Amino acid sequence: MLLDRIAPAIFVLLWSTGWVVAKYAAIHSEPFTFLAVRYVLSALAFLGLCLAMRAVWPDRAVAFKAVYSGMFLHAFYLGGLWWAIANGVPAGVSGIIAALQPLLTAMAAPHLVGERLQGVQRFGLLLGFMGIAIAVSPKLLDPATADLAHAAVPLSINLIAMCSVTYGTLYQKKHLQTGNLLPIATLQYIGALIVTVPLMLAFEGMHFDGSAQAIAALIWSVFGLSMGGVGLLLYLIRRGQVSRAASLIYMMPPTVALEAYIAFGEPLTLPLILGTIVVVTGVYLTNKPARVAPLLEQLQ
Repeated sequence: MLLDRIAPAIFVLLWSTGWVVAKYAAIHSEPFTFLAVRYVLSALAFLGLCLAMRAVWPDRAVAFKAVYSGMFLHAFYLGGLWWAIANGVPAGVSGIIAALQPLLTAMAAPHLVGERLQGVQRFGLLLGFMGIAIAVSPKLLDPATADLAHAAVPLSINLIAMCSVTYGTLYQKKHLQTGNLLPIATLQYIGALIVTVPLMLAFEGMHFDGSAQAIAALIWSVFGLSMGGVGLLLYLIRRGQVSRAASLIYMMPPTVALEAYIAFGEPLTLPLILGTIVVVTGVYLTNKPARVAPLLEQLQ
């Protein structure tokens, strides 16, 4: 299908804009507050699609699993990531932690969903991580990252967020392989709200200035990221191996750097260019089709 071929590229472009949106949104809103509003609007948008398309809703057991998975795919992941960055984790370090997700997924997939990667695919995952390290190396040498001792808690939260989205992705693959994706996505945002609203009430003053920039960031977060990006992510998880879908995360930091160059004039460094080449190679190897091994099977 044409969508199977272009979905990964569209996903990377959509998902990478989340980092740019977060940079704007942090100026105008507290992280949990912004995410809570985003989740409410995303749930309503998906609900509208469900009603318009007369989607069949899952039974109670599947609905519970959808709500549960949403807590990890959205609430713990984005909430932890946004909170960590707002509390001092450098962007370069956060990018490296984000790049750990495909490795975590590849290591956990054999145990949780029975996926086995070939040696070349494992090498591709490792190569992708090396490319990310090369790409963000100048940021690691920045004086702002010199003292990470005071960021121990935010760093831990950032790492927990990566583990959360890894678990959520694998859970989605194992337990939500059937059923209409629209109701499942709606229920997942309800799960995200169950976690995010209490965090907002407990730790924030619910600041959202309502400026044009904040509204624009919110609109794109709902329609570009929550509906477009997340919808494609769920589609990729269902259509292909979960480890291969997760390997697309490797493309995010280089893509974000290019977007930052266009939007903010930030320079494209040599390590970033070299790292991007290594990343693309790693993603290609990870996504190579598995061989149909026994010759007898090919003759049957």
